[in-house]
Amino acid sequence: MQSTDPAGNLNPEGVAPPDEVMADLDRLNTQLAEAERNLAEMRETVLRERAEIENQRRRLQRDLEQARRFANEKLLADLLPVLDNLERGLAATGEDFAALRGGVELTLRELTRVAEANGLKAIDPAGEAFDPERHQAMQMVPTQAHPAGSVVAVFQKGYVLNERLLRPALVTVAQAE
Repeated sequence: MQSTDPAGNLNPEGVAPPDEVMADLDRLNTQLAEAERNLAEMRETVLRERAEIENQRRRLQRDLEQARRFANEKLLADLLPVLDNLERGLAATGEDFAALRGGVELTLRELTRVAEANGLKAIDPAGEAFDPERHQAMQMVPTQAHPAGSVVAVFQKGYVLNERLLRPALVTVAQAE
């Protein structure tokens, strides 16, 4: 019986010669070893990447916790001179109320400067139109001296922090008679 294999790799009995089988087996073993080596490298790379991501997550969490703990550090450092001035004012003795008032005014100016430097702005709407987004009406008074719907008096200033309402101004609103 004649072989029909055009390459002539099979002998007449249909079996490949033992040298070719061994060569194929060696080639396949080499490919398998290469694939296993690549797989081991990829596993190692994945493990390193996971460890790096976990370390990064821990670092970010630690940094976030530090940021939360010390977020007010600058503000409080700016407030220390105000505290010092108040303590000096309380330690002062004597009956000089003009000096005491002057000290309190200086302390208020320093506190206002610190607050403004940190984004706090006062809302003092006397004479302005009533704005329900920024003002809270405590009472309405009939008057001809002011246009209806305008703020006649301010009971308590309001405040915005970086353009966000922190506390509305408490006001009296003019009402048409």
